[in-house]
Amino acid sequence: MLDDTIQDTTQEIQIIPNIENDIPIPKPARNVGNLDLTSNEEIQYRANTIKELSDIMGEEIEPDADNQADAEELAIEIMKDPTKKVEFGNYPNETMAYLAGLVAQTNCMLVNELSDYKLHIVNRLVQEAETAKNAKDRLQALIKLGEIDGVDAFKRRTEVTHITKSGKELEEELLKTIEELKGKVIDGEHEILDDD
Repeated sequence: MLDDTIQDTTQEIQIIPNIENDIPIPKPARNVGNLDLTSNEEIQYRANTIKELSDIMGEEIEPDADNQADAEELAIEIMKDPTKKVEFGNYPNETMAYLAGLVAQTNCMLVNELSDYKLHIVNRLVQEAETAKNAKDRLQALIKLGEIDGVDAFKRRTEVTHITKSGKELEEELLKTIEELKGKVIDGEHEILDDD
């Protein structure tokens, strides 16, 4: 009986924000669809977006074995031809996140600048020096790291100072040296003083 007396009292409520009249909506600054990005840049932008969305939604992105295999294939494809355009939108977020991790670890393979390659080598040598299982391998990594140009831990340096003097100054020094040497006879490695 109680069920018969309960009536549906739910109503639909619409909330309309207060929008001021005569204020134009700004136009987009540029056509986002026509961005000219390298594969590396696009992967980074997509990974940043995926991370932001997963943080906002509180969801973790965990790639499975298939996602990892797809990402590894993509990485190899990009390494073989860095100019090739890949349609990254066809891959799930998990694959793109894993691919971004691969790119971050091996950025030397996807860069055009030698300075980025050098940075990758330095980072890998530091990693090897810290994680090698035995002292011999750690020491070899440290030696290689110390030999890199810019680190120069084992480079011997010789400083050469150039002093510019006038002809008159040089003539005076030469005469002074000759005066000091007068009366000395040099015989091989030994110096013999002349008593004159």
